[in-house]
Amino acid sequence: MANLLCFQNHTIPSFSSPLNTAHDSPSFNLSGIKFPSIADNGRRQCLNAISYKSRSGIEIDNKDRKLLEEYGFDPDEILSEPTPKSKGRKGSSKTGGKGRQAIVEEPRPPRETHKLLQVLAGKARRKKLLSPKGMDVRPMMEVVKAAAFSILQAAGGTPASLQPGRWLDLYSGTGSVGIEAISRGCSEAHFVEMDPWVVSDILQPNLECTGFLDVSTIHTVRVEDFLKRADQFLGIKGPFDYISVTPPYMLVDYGVLMDQISSSSVIGENSFIVVEYPLKTDMLDSCGCLVKIADRRFGRTHLAIYGPHWAQKKK
Repeated sequence: MANLLCFQNHTIPSFSSPLNTAHDSPSFNLSGIKFPSIADNGRRQCLNAISYKSRSGIEIDNKDRKLLEEYGFDPDEILSEPTPKSKGRKGSSKTGGKGRQAIVEEPRPPRETHKLLQVLAGKARRKKLLSPKGMDVRPMMEVVKAAAFSILQAAGGTPASLQPGRWLDLYSGTGSVGIEAISRGCSEAHFVEMDPWVVSDILQPNLECTGFLDVSTIHTVRVEDFLKRADQFLGIKGPFDYISVTPPYMLVDYGVLMDQISSSSVIGENSFIVVEYPLKTDMLDSCGCLVKIADRRFGRTHLAIYGPHWAQKKK
């Protein structure tokens, strides 16, 4: 279809034209180009135009070019003016094909690590551990970790160390709890962490620097999925002797989580479970066949420990 642009002198009628030009307006717009109004013999006149735009812009013939020049316009200047475009704000969305909006996300700053954690006791005592800067991962406080292992060791009948066994570190993050368990006597540990960056840049280096990588297994999967398919991940090894649960406080429902753990094959009659939870959270007195043997408060952080009935006498 050829581009068409026609111009004709006429007097503005009393009704609104397609150009929406008001009688008292000093100027009007045509296809995104602003023209001043023209008066002739006391009558206000304007240019009426019908146009078809292609991707290459507006094209006019010699007759219309002469008409523009007659009224004092420069055709080359008019045609060279770019169509006004709205400036997008930083971080705003841009319209893609077919009217769909593509969200433009600002690049996130690179995640960084530092060494503020350490192993408290055992074979890897005082070994420094990596942890992420910021609040991406919230490791268990050292005072809470020390209290948890003291209770577990006393309940197991060996106050100086843990009884040999298998440890499951759910929401492991830095792996500091599972690493502490191996350092204090556990024979192996399984770490469940869904963030690939945390696994590759923090958890695995921590296991390597402590020398515990050979006795560790990392599961890069959601905790909920791991609990549902524990038999597929673990085979016929049976339940764990110790389980630590240190989730992000605001992202889990503790009632649902503890129910998933109690119905999973990861616990047995002689298992111990360490749960870190926030203030104003109601924790049940039992988890499956296990009973609560300790409940401690450290500021806004609480620590609940579940174990077999016989461990209540040794707590």
